[in-house]
Amino acid sequence: MRLYGNRLRLRVCGLCLIDGKLLMVRHRGIGPTDTFWCPPGGGPQYGETAYVALIREFLEETGLDIEVGDLLFVNEFMQTPLHAMELFFAVRIVGGHLRQGFDPEMEADRQIITEVRLMTFDEIKSYPENEVHRMFRMCQSMDEVFHLKGYLKQ
Repeated sequence: MRLYGNRLRLRVCGLCLIDGKLLMVRHRGIGPTDTFWCPPGGGPQYGETAYVALIREFLEETGLDIEVGDLLFVNEFMQTPLHAMELFFAVRIVGGHLRQGFDPEMEADRQIITEVRLMTFDEIKSYPENEVHRMFRMCQSMDEVFHLKGYLKQ
């Protein structure tokens, strides 16, 4: 909250499907249950393009090298004190090895990434709605996730 709270933040996020499973990252420190699952991503640095930022964030969080595809949709995330405009892109793995990554803005003993794994749509939907990204409330299948378009209204 110290780094990201009470300010508008731009985030770039990647939707990566492997063998019918979506790559997801679990964060602590968000929401009442201290668990929040969402696709990998993060904030661009000043002067860094969205594509370059997403490639960097993916490598930091998952250990995977990606190729960025099409912009799929925009989500406005608002969960006080967090407010972010999120650009979601399709991504494809081109190298690396899947691992639990890190957030370089956080100290080693204060990391917020607690797990990285591939999840089926049913696994994602088995979590309470407040523990997964809100895009999943709008979809009834993994295919629908990749067909979300435009600005996702609240």
